[in-house]
Amino acid sequence: MAISVIGAGFGRTGTLSLKSALEQLGYDKCHHMINVINTPGEAEKWMAAIDNSAVDWDDLLAGYQATVDWPSCHFYKELADYYPDAKVLLSVRHPAEWYESIEATTLRVIRRRMESSDPEDKNLGTELVVKAGFQGVIDDPAHGVDIFNRHTEEVINAIEPERLLVFDVRQGWEPLCAFLDKPVPDTPFPRINSRDEFDDIFFGSGSKGSN
Repeated sequence: MAISVIGAGFGRTGTLSLKSALEQLGYDKCHHMINVINTPGEAEKWMAAIDNSAVDWDDLLAGYQATVDWPSCHFYKELADYYPDAKVLLSVRHPAEWYESIEATTLRVIRRRMESSDPEDKNLGTELVVKAGFQGVIDDPAHGVDIFNRHTEEVINAIEPERLLVFDVRQGWEPLCAFLDKPVPDTPFPRINSRDEFDDIFFGSGSKGSN
């Protein structure tokens, strides 16, 4: 089973809603960070991929037809080269809103882990999000917005226009279905993983993220 849709957008751009939407459109299944969290041993495989120039993507993504969110968005170029027939989906949102959202959710959890663990310990959050994604700086909103804008520009420049959709989930089904040549479902576009739902969805903690 080959990957047909590659998500290049950072987390907190509606990626869990997009995962649900893609699965409704028949891409079974769509890989997301939540799959890493819920699959013992998978984080270590993605960690190994960081320094491995010869990743077996068919093995790492066995059983999936699409990808969104971290960790796979970090490897969008490699995946686009490996799966030349796959389309690339760049999920976006207003950059300042994105930083506010990720700061209150993903970065909050990563900071908590960084404070409670040995600085020398490596994990997927610090290696891919903090170091690779944010270049080591996660407490500067202006820097975060700049990182987001640069990533958007990089993807647009790297992927052929006919192969790429820049997509805000608030646009709903129509542009996504037109891009993927799929009929528009008669159900509302999914809306999953709002800021208030983050802790329950990912950790089942019953606690809510800050605003």
